[in-house]
Amino acid sequence: MKKTFGLIGGDRRQAELARLLAADGHTVRTYGLDRWKPGGETGLDRAAAAEIVILPLPLCKGAGVLNCEEGPVPTMDLFRRLRPGQRILAGQVKPQQRREAEDCGLILEDYFLREELTVANAAATAEAAVQVAMEGLDRTLMGMDCLVLGFGRIGKLLCDRLHGLGAKVTATARRPADMAWIRAYGWQALDTYGLDGKLSGFEVIFNTIPSLILEEPLLRQLPPKCLCVDLASVQGIDLAEAERLGLPNVWARSLPGRLVPCTAAAVIRDAVYYILME
Repeated sequence: MKKTFGLIGGDRRQAELARLLAADGHTVRTYGLDRWKPGGETGLDRAAAAEIVILPLPLCKGAGVLNCEEGPVPTMDLFRRLRPGQRILAGQVKPQQRREAEDCGLILEDYFLREELTVANAAATAEAAVQVAMEGLDRTLMGMDCLVLGFGRIGKLLCDRLHGLGAKVTATARRPADMAWIRAYGWQALDTYGLDGKLSGFEVIFNTIPSLILEEPLLRQLPPKCLCVDLASVQGIDLAEAERLGLPNVWARSLPGRLVPCTAAAVIRDAVYYILME
């Protein structure tokens, strides 16, 4: 059965999602995607009146503000335009926005909680992270000493991608079980909070932990040309200090939406269809 979707806010993956849904025969209304979908906007009120409203991943780009290029849209103002009974889907919903929605009689369904989406998103992030690193280097990753901070979904997949390119992989974890898995894959394992004195040989560091790990004392132990790539939504590497020390660095957030939006959009579309079928 064909549906009417309202897509409000987001990045290139949200624009690609609009195209995919339209290609499947659905009616699609959009707001805040004009930068990537020129000429296709229908306005906020029309998009908000749709049968199914899809909000971006992540939902917010600031405290209480929708992730939207069309100027600041407070999430509470948006929720007041919606109505109980609508299917409202969003990614990475914070407690504040969940409470705001409940105050308006709405239920937000977080599609980023679905395992099939988070795994696919992690795979896309890992592949894009390799691209970011290669663009910041003047030599190949083959034979290079790489450190991955954190061994969650993204960390695991990134280690695998780096290993496949011939890099020398070290990963950090806190739990003994995770450290055992790192060694079982044939990689070196370090304690995330026991890095002092062990950083001098790394040429690239990838952070996946949304909590500050590498501050000035540890950054000083890195080689002068060590590339620091922070993938977390909250910096785990003090990039301002890295810049001051002359270390090449990049805060590579939301990589799927920026570098592989078609793949990211297809994953979200499939998750939305699964939610609607259930």
